[in-house]
Amino acid sequence: MVAEHRVSTDQADQVEAPADTSGYRSAPPQDPNGIGKYYQGRQIAHVMGHEGAEWLERGDRQEEERTDVLLRELKLKPTDVVADIGAGTGYFSFRISPLVPRGKVLAVDIQPEMIKYLSDHKATNKAQNVQPILGTVQDPNLPAGSVDMVLIVDAYHEFDHPREMMRAIRNSLRPTGRVALVEYRGEDPNVPIKRIHKMTEAQARKEMEALGMVFVENIKSLPQQHLLIFRKS
Repeated sequence: MVAEHRVSTDQADQVEAPADTSGYRSAPPQDPNGIGKYYQGRQIAHVMGHEGAEWLERGDRQEEERTDVLLRELKLKPTDVVADIGAGTGYFSFRISPLVPRGKVLAVDIQPEMIKYLSDHKATNKAQNVQPILGTVQDPNLPAGSVDMVLIVDAYHEFDHPREMMRAIRNSLRPTGRVALVEYRGEDPNVPIKRIHKMTEAQARKEMEALGMVFVENIKSLPQQHLLIFRKS
């Protein structure tokens, strides 16, 4: 799975936008790492399975991605409810936990193996405010109107139902809720990730704004990734 994301080929992932209003189109994969389904002109990437857990927990991740900077830039309050979408092994969930001591972390994943991992490691990480949630490819199963911050790190580009997922996520936000979308920069050929596993700011904004999300800012503190902040309209 590491090899799937690492090393760059500059294959294009753009196709002509579909005519139907859903934004979806099925077509042969332009990139073999894609699923043959396109959204708003972007080919959707294959999901990294639970077999790739070591990639998520690699020892140099903080230095390479400056995950500490990412968490600081979220400006979380102690009472915040944070949804970590595509939580995987809980890399971010368990680091967010002490930042919201009077709030909670909703750690969402669609793979039962990851949910078991999260549940098994709560005690070790002293993270009783982390609540694992088994979602689906169309719905993260978050309570409506209850989330202050939704964090999606290097996962959105693999959603095979991005329209449905983001509608559900938007519904989960409080009126002042925010979405932090983190994706490897598609504009930068020096980021050593395959093209299909990267997104441009323009593409991300196009997809979010199509569902009524409002762009707030691109926080440019990370060495390889966009940190894009959106809010409800």
